[in-house]
Amino acid sequence: MVHKILICDDSVSIRQMLALTLIDAKYNVTESKDGMQALELAKQNNFDLIITDINMPLLDGLSLVGKLRVLPEYRFKPILLLTTETDPEKKKQAKAAGATGWIIKPFDPDKLLAAIRKVLR
Repeated sequence: MVHKILICDDSVSIRQMLALTLIDAKYNVTESKDGMQALELAKQNNFDLIITDINMPLLDGLSLVGKLRVLPEYRFKPILLLTTETDPEKKKQAKAAGATGWIIKPFDPDKLLAAIRKVLR
């Protein structure tokens, strides 16, 4: 089974790096440029995992996580935050919103893939 992953980041270069890493690892990838677009895509598809940035226009990553968690199909699906944020308070907010994990940018492809394999078990 090929896992479907939604990646959400307002940075084109980050999305490209993420997509290349995930496609090389044989994942099916859909890209989104902001939280609003990600939310709409999530409602139209059934993703196995969502990876999102925190700081984005229209709908930030923490709000996106909160909105996804109220949808029955995403109540227990893994959601990883990929961010430059290192503030412990932001991490607490992310956990409270329902985030599964936290990865700091710039990401190490091997560590990212290891985290994905762990949450998709």
